[in-house]
Amino acid sequence: MRIIAGSFKGRNLKSPGDHRTRPTADRVKEAWFSILGDRLVDATVLDLYAGSGALGLEGLSRGAKSVEFVETGKAALQALRENVSELDVDDRVRIHRTDALKFAVALAPRSFDIAVADPPYKSEGAAKLVAIFEQNPFAEVLAVEHRVTEVVQGDETRRYGDTALTFCYAK
Repeated sequence: MRIIAGSFKGRNLKSPGDHRTRPTADRVKEAWFSILGDRLVDATVLDLYAGSGALGLEGLSRGAKSVEFVETGKAALQALRENVSELDVDDRVRIHRTDALKFAVALAPRSFDIAVADPPYKSEGAAKLVAIFEQNPFAEVLAVEHRVTEVVQGDETRRYGDTALTFCYAK
């Protein structure tokens, strides 16, 4: 697992080594962040279901101003903290050990510029998160990864093999 582009390009990231955490494939991550493009510059980013922090750290590498990570898994949090320390970005991140859905529900509208999420594939977390976003758009853009077979209502969905990315935009 590595950072694909930007100031940390090529840097390796530690993985939780936990079967519950599934890393986003490089080609999916590349497509995801190409779609977000210039929106990342000076953006405040929320990384829900952060795992090792690969998505949020990719955002920082590509010009985001700051990232808040939300994760509950002990092994994932350890890997996340090590990755943040290794990249020396402690001053640009906040880590929350709490449930991602509960965190999202409590946010004020447009608290972040961009929110990214990679919920566990078996949780139906993507659809639940999009439903929360529809009621309270807590970011200008929500981009969530899910399995192709999970029905997620958003503004735009792109498919990459058995993985889909759904984008929702604040109205």
